[in-house]
Formats: sequence, C-alpha cells, structure tokens
Amino acid sequence: MHLLKQYLPLCLLGSLLACNSGNRDPVADAKFENEQRIGNEDITKRQEQDAEFLVEATTNGLLEVELSKLAQSKATRPEVRNLAQQLMRGHTGINASLRTLAGQKNIAVPDGLGGDQQDLYKELAGLTGAEFDRQYVEEIVDAHSNAEDAFEDMADEAYDGDIRAFAAKYAPVLEEHRKQAEQVEDQLKP
Repeated sequence: MHLLKQYLPLCLLGSLLACNSGNRDPVADAKFENEQRIGNEDITKRQEQDAEFLVEATTNGLLEVELSKLAQSKATRPEVRNLAQQLMRGHTGINASLRTLAGQKNIAVPDGLGGDQQDLYKELAGLTGAEFDRQYVEEIVDAHSNAEDAFEDMADEAYDGDIRAFAAKYAPVLEEHRKQAEQVEDQLKP
C-alpha cells in the first residue's frame, strides 16, 4: 500500500502529460524519461551528467540544424548562407552519431525542439535582412562556444568511456564551427 501511495502521483502526472500532448516539449520528455530510468536504477551522479550531456547536445544540435535551414532561406549575405549550409551538413552528421550513442546507452534524447528552442527559432524567423544575418550568426557563435566548452568538459569528465570518446572526437569540430562563425560575424560588422 505504501508503494501505491508513492507511485500513484507519478502515474497521474504521466497521464496528465500524455493528455496534454498538444503542448509537448521533447526536451522535457527526454529529461523526464531519463529521470525515471535513473530513479529506478543504481546510477551515479556522473552517469546522470552523461545523460544530461546527451540530452543537451542533441537539443543544441537539432536547433543548429533548424536555424541553419532557416538561414539558408532568409539570409541576405552569401557568407551567411554558406555558413548555414556547412553547419547543417556538419550537425546532421553529429546528430545521427548522438542518436546512435544515446540508443546504445539507453538514454532518451529529444526528437524535436523544446519550448525554449522553439521560442528562439520564432524570434529569428521574425527577423529580416541584415538584422536576421547578424542575429543568426551571433546565436551560432554563442551556441558553439557553449557547446565547445561542454564537449571539452565531457571529454575529460564523462563517466562512460564511449561518451568521453564522442565528446573528444567532436569538440574540435565544434571549435572549427565557432571559428568559422566568428569570421562571418567579423565580416558583418559595419
């Protein structure tokens, strides 16, 4: 009976979330699913960090692809469109590797943009001309700087050796993306 009292609220929460699928947030869904798995197993704090890293890396990768698709159609400067094309190609490959790794590790990752990412996408989609170009490139530089730091940290600190190797493999790629974006950012300055 005591177990029923503990799990009933979780079941009700799951039912409420399922009924509210119109406002589905894939990032929150993945985090919730991983929390349930971690809560039901003897998992260390570092393993939790591994799962969080894969969720965040996937989230950021999906956002990079979607923003780059948007930039290919909205950017006014050819260097911005070229950057977007390179990033889309690069992140599509990284995202596929991320999904494979997450599947091997039984870690849930989002299959779409979360609420925060959708808001950012909508904000950029509402811009035009040179303002879009500047904001897109600025967002790309910031995102890659943060991702690069996270990948470098996880290359040293991940609990799982495969996740460490993945982070070590792609940290230099993200650094190169950041440098390319910074060059374009410099070209856009008045």
